[in-house]
Amino acid sequence: MRPRKAVIATLTAALLIGPGVAQAATAQTTAAPAPARDRAAAATITWSLVRASNPTEDQRTAYDAITRAMNAAVARYNNLSDLGKTITVRYEPGVPTADGNINGTIRFGSNRSYMNERTALHEISHTLGVGTSSGWSRIGGSGTWTGGQATALVRQYDGSGAKISTGGGHFWPYGLNYDNEWSNTAADRHVHIVAAMVRDGL
Repeated sequence: MRPRKAVIATLTAALLIGPGVAQAATAQTTAAPAPARDRAAAATITWSLVRASNPTEDQRTAYDAITRAMNAAVARYNNLSDLGKTITVRYEPGVPTADGNINGTIRFGSNRSYMNERTALHEISHTLGVGTSSGWSRIGGSGTWTGGQATALVRQYDGSGAKISTGGGHFWPYGLNYDNEWSNTAADRHVHIVAAMVRDGL
């Protein structure tokens, strides 16, 4: 009798536990995976300004203008993209306008008209590879950007025949190459297109 009772007890336990195990397994396999944005924190663009220890009046006013421009541009990039870069900014009066390098350096010259958000956004794009990376040469070297994501985006903005032209290390539309290209809409689109270029392999 004891072996029979043991078998009955085992079968009863299996029946009671079985459905619960099956339900738990089903719940695990049907649960949706967490979105990528929840699994990994977005990258961030950060920047710092190299300052003289005892700045002149010219340096102080330049530092103030550069800081306003960079803060606005970096905030826009960080709000609208998940791009990451550590940028070092210098005030170098001998620079004719401003320039950016893929090594993460941006230099502003003494011309205050370039110390604005438009210029800062444009130069940040150079630190991310626009005009400065091997991907730029490969995907944009023909005079037209051939990457699918950025091309699809400019067509969404400007119609099915739109394209991104490239030349001289710059792109248009939305490259923010000159002050007359500036608007908040153009600035937002600039960031989105640069992010799409990065996804394309910039």
